Parts: sequence; structure tokens; C-alpha cells
Amino acid sequence: MSLTIAIDGPAASGKGTLSRRIASHYGYRHLDTGLTYRAVAKALIDAGQPLDDEEAAIDAARTFDISDMRRDVLAAHEIGEAASKVAVMPGVRSALVARQRDFAAQSRGAVLDGRDIGTVVCPDAPVKLYVTASPEVRARRRYHEILSNGGEADEEAILADILKRDERDMGRADSPLKPADGAHLIDTSEMTIEAAFRAAREYIDAALDND
Repeated sequence: MSLTIAIDGPAASGKGTLSRRIASHYGYRHLDTGLTYRAVAKALIDAGQPLDDEEAAIDAARTFDISDMRRDVLAAHEIGEAASKVAVMPGVRSALVARQRDFAAQSRGAVLDGRDIGTVVCPDAPVKLYVTASPEVRARRRYHEILSNGGEADEEAILADILKRDERDMGRADSPLKPADGAHLIDTSEMTIEAAFRAAREYIDAALDND
């Protein structure tokens, strides 16, 4: 049996780790939709095109290879900054939402994570999860993640950035971050990834039993 699982939530909530774990467990395809915006930004940078060229950005959104998005490459800070500029373009969002929907439709079981999956991309998904955690917990996770990778970080600055990003994501007019109708809330503030995974499995297995 297969179904589409839509997972939303703010930065550093654990939704990416949980999404990959769920996809691996059920043998489903996984798409981190945030990477699609980064892929568009990288395509523009690689081509030497300005980030405010909406026509070029839309063309990149329609043509980049969605099966070849390298997380390690796209995670670069400068690509993230560039992605935030192209993500506000309505034409880019429209093109990427269409491709994300195609990904779900063409998959025998798919897990998509992002910020508007249950509300915009796959509102009819049989399972919708909203994964969150307190800003302080998310900042601490990001801080330790940077340190473990050999980097340097300021936890207070990370918290300030997360709060700013939350305000931007939740307050935007186009596809604001919010729990979808019927979404199951998983607050990972005091949860291990194993506990979050068990909670998610209860919802998914129930949906599979009813399919």
C-alpha cells in the first residue's frame, strides 16, 4: 500500500530528519521541497544570472534536475541566502509547486516536507503532519549541529535568526507556514527522533489500515 505524506514545520524542528526516516521505513520516495528553491538559486548562480531575473528563475524552476539535488552542496549559506530571494517570486513558487505535485503523483508512496505541503502542495494528502519545537530548542539544535561539523556559532544569534525566519514564514501573504486542516501535531521540543518517529508511525499506519 502507498500514500502521500505531507510534513510541514519551521526550521530546525526535526521535520527533515523525521521525513527521511519515514521514507526509509516505508520505502517511499522523499522530497525536501526547501531544496528545490535552493536548486533554482544555484542554477542562477552557476549561470551567472542575476537573482532578481524572474524569467530566468522560472525557467530554472521548470528545468533543473529534481532527481539530482545534493543536500551537501545546496546547504551552503550563500545558496540559502539566494534561495530566500527567488522564493518570493510568484512564478517560481507556482512552477515549483507544480513539480512537487508531479513528484507526489508519480510516486508509489511519497513523503514531502516543507512549509506549505499540507496547505498548498498536497492538501488532499491522507496523512498530514506538522512538526514543531520551541524556538529555543531549535536554536540549540542548530548550534550543536554547527559545532559538531567543526564550525563556530553564536547560539543567541541563531535564535534571533530563527525568530526572524518564523515571522517571515508565518506572516507572508503567499502560502504562510501554518498547520494544515487535519494535520497531526508533533512537538519535538522534548522528544527524541525515535519518539517522534513512533508518533508519526501511529498516524501513518492508521491511514494505511483504512486505505
